[in-house]
Amino acid sequence: MRILIVNPPHPAIGSRIPREQLPPLGLLCVGGALIDAGHDVTLLDAEIGPLAYDEIVKRVITHDPQVILIGHSGSTSAHPIVAELTRRFHVELPNIKIIYGGVFPTYHFRDILAQEPQIDIVVRGEGEATLPKLIAAIEKSNFCVNDLESVDGIAFRRNGQIVETAPATMIEDLDAYRVGWELIDHKKYSYYGGKRAVVMQFSRGCPHLCNYCGQRGFWARWRHRNPQKFAKEIAWLHRTHGVELINLADENPTVNKAIWRELCEAIIAENINITIIGSTRADDIVRDADILHLYRKAGIERFLMGMENTDEATLKKIRKGGTIQSDREAIRLLRQHGILSLATWVTDFAEVTDRDFIRSLQQLLLYDPDQIMTLYVTPHRWTGYFRLESERRIIQLDQTKWDYKHQVLETIHMPPWRIFLWVKLIEIILQARPKALWRAFIQPDCAARHGMNWFTRMGKRVMLHEWWNFFFCDRRVKNGPTLEQFWGKPQDHQEIPLRVQRSTTKRDNKSLERTEK
Repeated sequence: MRILIVNPPHPAIGSRIPREQLPPLGLLCVGGALIDAGHDVTLLDAEIGPLAYDEIVKRVITHDPQVILIGHSGSTSAHPIVAELTRRFHVELPNIKIIYGGVFPTYHFRDILAQEPQIDIVVRGEGEATLPKLIAAIEKSNFCVNDLESVDGIAFRRNGQIVETAPATMIEDLDAYRVGWELIDHKKYSYYGGKRAVVMQFSRGCPHLCNYCGQRGFWARWRHRNPQKFAKEIAWLHRTHGVELINLADENPTVNKAIWRELCEAIIAENINITIIGSTRADDIVRDADILHLYRKAGIERFLMGMENTDEATLKKIRKGGTIQSDREAIRLLRQHGILSLATWVTDFAEVTDRDFIRSLQQLLLYDPDQIMTLYVTPHRWTGYFRLESERRIIQLDQTKWDYKHQVLETIHMPPWRIFLWVKLIEIILQARPKALWRAFIQPDCAARHGMNWFTRMGKRVMLHEWWNFFFCDRRVKNGPTLEQFWGKPQDHQEIPLRVQRSTTKRDNKSLERTEK
């Protein structure tokens, strides 16, 4: 079957400002599974450019696919773009079947199928196993989507009614499906200052219970790929396609110390010059103090650590599970081993005040992170945090702005403009203080200097963009709807949509504990 995978353009700051582009890993994963199932698969990456809507539609018409798959990693803020593009696709190619997947449609499938008649099917959860079965069922039924109940993990309409099939079984063996790297031209993708780059995923899921996280439930539980096979794939990408940088998409790749050490040693054994950046938790870094030299030797140059806040009460409310002490120690340990720390800090919790911002600035200066990324709390309907804040009012109705870089929720004591000024002031102080400038332009470690210099240059462009948009482009409302009025009832009881047997989970957790010991 002739299938076109579309990665829609996205206006988020992270997509536009770096002037560099990373390939869409999720779409490449399902693409690899479909190629191996014998289908003719093409990727249209409209993020490159980015392409205008008219040009995207033109290319879709020219390709004339039988099925379109569409989705985006930033699925909540990308949904309005997906809706607009698929409407245009349907007008030009009314007989085409449109399949939509991602985190947001996994949970909002009823709203989508009710409001967007041009979308035929929503894939819920992981797609590598589901999509080949779905395409085979569509072929068998001669392109009729009214009889697809045998395919787990999807939702569709039948006679005007929304049908939700049984949850798909979670993928236990992540090495059973390959990434469709042949769908991209590697020369078009770079990151971190011009390094040829790809996104990869060593593990899926996270065992921690942060109640604001929109990813934890989607992946169900933590699993990992074979360390040796993963290292060999990295080496193949480097030697065959000239890939210099690996951006790990894992929520928390370092969950299991023994497995992570095995991966570091496997990458070292490949003897390649590669840069790895990714995300982890501060307590994992502290735990791994004795093997951090292996991190650096394997090519890890920067880790993002979601510290979220410097206030213990807030950390307890959002169930972060970390401590201020472990956050500070993790930054110190990373710097000791030549690894940059990128600390995320989330603001605009409901009762934030000027005093809170002053205390946060003082704490962040004590943390002394190499880089700082400020985010705004952005609730998802399927998380526990949404239930806690369901009566809080919305000031940003434009869903494309729900990207963690725009304030969307009203605060009690402060107007948006004052929060914005505080956030920008803290960013400027953290990134322009003498220590940060020395690390960016003078320090002797070439790799760290490159990472700091790139982040500083990108930060200038981001800040100018944010100032312009806040005061001249963004539209905020007063006395807006509550979260529940805007999105509907909380659905955190449906947070994990996949079929996970309790006995299996408990057994795996015990095995994980034994391995770590």
